[in-house]
Amino acid sequence: MRVVIVGAGGRLGAALIRAYREKFDVAGFNHAQLDLANSQQIRENLSSLDFDLLINCGAFTNVDLCEKEKEQAFSINAEAPRVLAEICAAKAAKLIHFSTDYVFDGEKREPYIEEDAVKPISVYGESKRAGEKFVLQASDRHTVLRVSWVYGPDRPSFVDAMIKRAREEDKIDAIADKWSTPTYTGDIADAVLQLLFNQRATGIFHFANSGQCTWQEYAQHALDCCAKAGVSLKAKTVTPLKLVDMKNWAARRPVHSVLSTAKYEALTGTAPRSWRDAVADYIERSYSKK
Repeated sequence: MRVVIVGAGGRLGAALIRAYREKFDVAGFNHAQLDLANSQQIRENLSSLDFDLLINCGAFTNVDLCEKEKEQAFSINAEAPRVLAEICAAKAAKLIHFSTDYVFDGEKREPYIEEDAVKPISVYGESKRAGEKFVLQASDRHTVLRVSWVYGPDRPSFVDAMIKRAREEDKIDAIADKWSTPTYTGDIADAVLQLLFNQRATGIFHFANSGQCTWQEYAQHALDCCAKAGVSLKAKTVTPLKLVDMKNWAARRPVHSVLSTAKYEALTGTAPRSWRDAVADYIERSYSKK
């Protein structure tokens, strides 16, 4: 199978490249090689390629900056997926496009299923929802995979920032009244493999590690795992913050955006491992020898 991965220099794209390069004929495009804000460049670079599957990991993910740069956000998160989806449809190739839990408003207090009404409350969420629509309109073979709180070894994320702070500072804090689920890039790579060869894996799917937590719980578990792995830390406890205290945020965030993976589990017969186990695995792999 010939696979193209767009956004290959990012946290998720790099993980997919690493996971698939020995399984498939893989070509990756990072931002320097393919500017998703430039539709003409996308067409020039991809229209002449021969491939069976394109995975789009590229996105404008700075939630606050999206509020200030709305045109750029929609160009990268909506228009680029539309162009990618149309190129794939013309080649009879499949597109797997990554989206986000931020398409929901966070008012629901149970895990969101794929059929729940979307109601983004930020420019980022709006632009990602527009991208979903364009992808699904282009072909009934395409797949949108919504994920949440993605972390992995290829680019620092929230968990890495917390560990860095705990190494350098005596006291650290994190938000304790916002819930979702951390999701490990290695597990996402495995999940995509489960969907690749299933002809029923079209439309929208949710994937995240199982369970839910706040950012405070997430950070505290990471520090506990670091302590068990022998990582030297100055701060051992994460104190709580409230969303209302984040005065410098330009964008609203959904308070509760946990994703249900029941549809994915029913299709694949595979249940994601718990977020706690995945974080422990990540800490062991990435920090235990540092």
